[in-house]
Amino acid sequence: MDAIPLPFYEIAPLDDIARGVKGLRILFVNVFAISNSNGGWTLIDTGLFLSAGKIKHWAESHFGKGTKPQAIILTHGHFDHVGTVKELSHEWNVPVYAHQAELPFLTGHQKYPAPDPGVGGGLMAAMSPIYPRTSTDLTGVVKPLPADGWVPTLSSWRWLHTPGHAPGHISLFREEDRVLLPGDAFCTTKQESFLAVAKQKPELHGPPAYYTPDWDAARRSVQELAALKPLTVAPSHGLPMCGEEVPSQLQRLATDFDRIAVPEHGKYVHRAPASV
Repeated sequence: MDAIPLPFYEIAPLDDIARGVKGLRILFVNVFAISNSNGGWTLIDTGLFLSAGKIKHWAESHFGKGTKPQAIILTHGHFDHVGTVKELSHEWNVPVYAHQAELPFLTGHQKYPAPDPGVGGGLMAAMSPIYPRTSTDLTGVVKPLPADGWVPTLSSWRWLHTPGHAPGHISLFREEDRVLLPGDAFCTTKQESFLAVAKQKPELHGPPAYYTPDWDAARRSVQELAALKPLTVAPSHGLPMCGEEVPSQLQRLATDFDRIAVPEHGKYVHRAPASV
């Protein structure tokens, strides 16, 4: 796998990614809060287990003591995105939304495909066999996102189905200023490497390779996102980026996805044999 280096001058601070968009890094994953025009806000993903207190403190620092979101939107159900969703949704008494195709994983009916340490790239990939294949059981709590792409509580945003990393993976996009939250559809760090995650050197990569079972769908999803020509991207792994160069950098990832993002080896990698 290769990478597309990103200039440091294009890094956007997590606390001020774009108008009404704030982020919080929890170890190696980001969660986001998006404000809406009526003064409320919506939480995007819920990070790792045992991080509820940190998320609540962060939310109160921005929105006031005792604040709660109007809803929780899940980009998908992997363990590092749903770690506190049961606790927070119960305490706040707010609805949780996810893509219809993700509901079997979020209600305990289905497990994700096994992680793939064979992709290589570093310690995060090597450790992936111990990562949970189950999500969390939100039976009676989680609701499917509206089929028309509308994001509940966020009228200026739409969701896009961007599978590959997970069957019901979604990304969020605001057309008026071209802000994109791609979830794990692509990253701005080499998520397979513990050292890269710790350093947060800005590089454009594909989705976390050790937990991506469908590379054809992942390629199509990045191509769809690149066609939006976003000016600001805030992925779940890595630093947010903004600037006039972002669309061309993302298009380069989409065009050269197989070389940049797809591992040389792995149980879910199906490369054509080299010609003799």
